[in-house]
Amino acid sequence: MENMKQELIRLLCKKSFKYSEEPVFKLVSGRKSRFYVNCKPVTLSPRGIYLVGHLIFEQIKNANVSGVGGMTFGADPMAVATAFVSEIKATPIKAFSIRKDRKDHGIIKWIEGDLDKNERVAIIEDVVTTGGSTITAIDRARGEGLEIASVIVLVDRQEGGMENIRNHVENVSAIITRDELLECYKNG
Repeated sequence: MENMKQELIRLLCKKSFKYSEEPVFKLVSGRKSRFYVNCKPVTLSPRGIYLVGHLIFEQIKNANVSGVGGMTFGADPMAVATAFVSEIKATPIKAFSIRKDRKDHGIIKWIEGDLDKNERVAIIEDVVTTGGSTITAIDRARGEGLEIASVIVLVDRQEGGMENIRNHVENVSAIITRDELLECYKNG
């Protein structure tokens, strides 16, 4: 798995990570940052899907969860990749997606997927800065009756988000940190 992680770091560094000495990248919060991470070019690529699916599956395979998902759209390709790997590994874990806006027709709900109340799930996120969208995903999943076993983050920007998430879920981990991406970037 360490080889997969290192390959994913290199892929993210090449396709998803930007760095500037001056804070020029505008974040969702409106703040400016020296770092920018957009995981979608990787999480939607064939090799990225393969690596992300295997690495997340390794994190949750022994967590006794029946589902994996998070806030649409960032978590969606990662959840599907993980579900696909789980089937290949004969340990099926269902993918689900949490809507940004509640469905207002048919069955009114926040979550799409084949889950029942009281199922244990892992919440996933592509990038965490403050943790706000992850905490929203946690609250919505709990509101739909799901039990949150853990949170797995693909990239931790190391700006306090992981600590904020730990105020809501005890078991929180990141696969890759900003420092690991920065080291790759600087080593070219």
